[in-house]
Amino acid sequence: MKIFAHRGCSGQYPENTMLAFRKAIEVGASGIELDVQMSKDGELVVIHDERIDRTTDRLGYVKDMTYKELRNADAGSWFHPSFHNERIPHLEEVLDLLLEDQSGMTLNIELKNDVFDYPGLEEKVMLLAEDKKLASRIILSSFNKASVSKMKQLNKTFEIAWLFEGVEPNAAAIAEELGCDSIHCPAEFSLSAPGLDYMNNGGTLRVYTINDLGSYQSLIHTKVSAVMTDFPDLLLGRIED
Repeated sequence: MKIFAHRGCSGQYPENTMLAFRKAIEVGASGIELDVQMSKDGELVVIHDERIDRTTDRLGYVKDMTYKELRNADAGSWFHPSFHNERIPHLEEVLDLLLEDQSGMTLNIELKNDVFDYPGLEEKVMLLAEDKKLASRIILSSFNKASVSKMKQLNKTFEIAWLFEGVEPNAAAIAEELGCDSIHCPAEFSLSAPGLDYMNNGGTLRVYTINDLGSYQSLIHTKVSAVMTDFPDLLLGRIED
């Protein structure tokens, strides 16, 4: 079972920042999960919330701000004043970091298009990843079913995952209809009868967001492919050969 750093090492560093991503590499995570939206001028920016209020010193919607405006925001001080130099990354920065990494770690890019539609988001992310020759190391995911289906139709090179909340009894059928390669879900689904059946029938399933050893231990003997965590170093210390 692989360990993915959720928004980087976000339990100890400001989420979705280059620092959090570098720390994930340092601790030996198998992968990094991050979130991508588009700025007003069409740039691919790494941030979770549709508004920048929670994780920066500015206010407003990502979609209403230019890349320059977003880059001028302080994306670290909300977590701790010592991180005041951290900025909202461009996706290309993270892909370049992945190119420098020699471990072959995976990058899970979640497209945050379930609240606002970002026309062309799927194409832009795929084209950038292909330009960097990183398609084989990238998983693209979304809560937006239409986006999941679109991505698989656009390019079959990438692994495409459907995200959902709660226990979805028809998840396997929906995943097949969408044509996706895997599903990302909460722990309760992975331990439910539909979740166990999905894995036993060869389905790839990853679980979010596991931040304590008890929850991790409940999954360690299942066929869960990976867990996403804010504290990858905590869980990595528990993995047995």
